[in-house]
Amino acid sequence: MTTRPLTVVKCGGNPSVDAAHICADVSRLVQEGQSVVLVHGGSGAIAQLAGRLGVPQRTLLSPDQVSARYTDPATLEVVVLALAGGVKPQLVAELSRLGVLAVGLTGLDGGMLRARRKSAVRSVVDGRTTLVRDNLSGRLSEVRTELVETLLRSGFVPVVSPPAIDEDGQPVNVDADRVAAALAAALGADQLVLLTGAPGVLADPDDGNSVLSTYEVPATGAPGRFAGGGMALKLIAAREALTGGVPSVRIADGRVPDPVSRALRGSGTTVTVDLPSRQRYGYEPSLAVSPTGRETADDAN
Repeated sequence: MTTRPLTVVKCGGNPSVDAAHICADVSRLVQEGQSVVLVHGGSGAIAQLAGRLGVPQRTLLSPDQVSARYTDPATLEVVVLALAGGVKPQLVAELSRLGVLAVGLTGLDGGMLRARRKSAVRSVVDGRTTLVRDNLSGRLSEVRTELVETLLRSGFVPVVSPPAIDEDGQPVNVDADRVAAALAAALGADQLVLLTGAPGVLADPDDGNSVLSTYEVPATGAPGRFAGGGMALKLIAAREALTGGVPSVRIADGRVPDPVSRALRGSGTTVTVDLPSRQRYGYEPSLAVSPTGRETADDAN
């Protein structure tokens, strides 16, 4: 693995997130001698394409108030088309325009992201918890780092997105924030930056000035009272990165110029995890070992 500082950046899928600013900042980091892996989702692009194709969209809300996309076969096709055929080429092209050598990958390439399909997902419907059994989503079980490490050693910026591949060799949808966390842990990254359409974790969701400078996530369970919806998933991803050994995780604003550099200088929210002292170092829950010996935490849900 390269000895250069490694930053994993998650480019949020919120339409307000400025991908051009993120790419420009990634270019500067690379020119300064850092290695970068750029992970992306694309909720806005997925919703737009689903609307054009007439594919209904549905959100599942867990009892812990964590929301996730319901993925039936038609939606999985939309996800793959939107991410691999739309968002990713745009990011790679913009990085190339800025002189950055970038390579677009999904978790399917080289069997990089392995997942176990969820046999059932708990979802709250009309106030009642039900089991959804036809959801084509998975929980990450393994990260194979050989391909990404080879690209990093050669000076490339890997641009990575879902889907992953399940135990039957089929694609399944996985959360992009948790992909970023798993990659950061498996690669031994120095820091993970999750860029989103908010200035950080907010004490009051309706007040953009109520950014918390730090936020401690419980070691297990729901991420806390300040987090709902997409922010809850980001905090779960942050917890997985931290317990997987990533020293620093920040959730920061992806709508501003120099978003990565600002985050690394302290903007946004620094996430910590409330672990018992015996677990603060070397803690790795439910590990799956890749052929390279790297390990990544299993999905907490």
